[in-house]
Amino acid sequence: MIIYGSVVSPFVRKLLAYLGEKRIDFELKGVGIGDPDPGFRAASPLGKMPAMDDDGFLLADSSAIIQYVEAKYPEPALIPADPQQRGRVIWWEEFGDTVFAACSGKMFFNRIVAPKFLGREGDLAAAAQAEDEELPKLLAYLESAIPASGFLVGERLTLADLAVASPLMNFRHCGACIDSATHPKIAAWSEAILSRPSMATWIAKEERLMARVLAA
Repeated sequence: MIIYGSVVSPFVRKLLAYLGEKRIDFELKGVGIGDPDPGFRAASPLGKMPAMDDDGFLLADSSAIIQYVEAKYPEPALIPADPQQRGRVIWWEEFGDTVFAACSGKMFFNRIVAPKFLGREGDLAAAAQAEDEELPKLLAYLESAIPASGFLVGERLTLADLAVASPLMNFRHCGACIDSATHPKIAAWSEAILSRPSMATWIAKEERLMARVLAA
């Protein structure tokens, strides 16, 4: 299995961690935004990451790839069979992808991607608005929603934890770290999830990359 994407993408990060938790072997082929790599463009005609080539079966979008992999490799299950828990996992993935990552994206793209990767000025006002107005509400909601179990759904790790924890790295790159005094449950939960081997291995590579980028 080949995965196309960049380790700084929250969607790629989520997928890599998911595959790690599933113990599935894969090769990550690094690509950037709109990369012309022919294998990547064949798997993702719109140039969106991540994309996958699984022995010739091509698919793009992290959620689509995860649904495919979960059906093909059902154990260990990271999307519960129980209807209520399954619904909650799907909700949290949606929150992670379209709400939390969207907020982090406004900050990360405008402060880092645009100037450092694309060579143009970002919209710093939009980034500031996301940090000052959107992020506090999202963190307040997440802080109130983390159960005593330490996992977002049920008593064990699910896709929900990976999907919601992943964008936190992009906030961190922008200097918006979790204050353990203000959000103690998020701080403890995110530390536990991001330090799992499935996440930590890629985060270490990502942090080395970001150090070089920010120093340039």
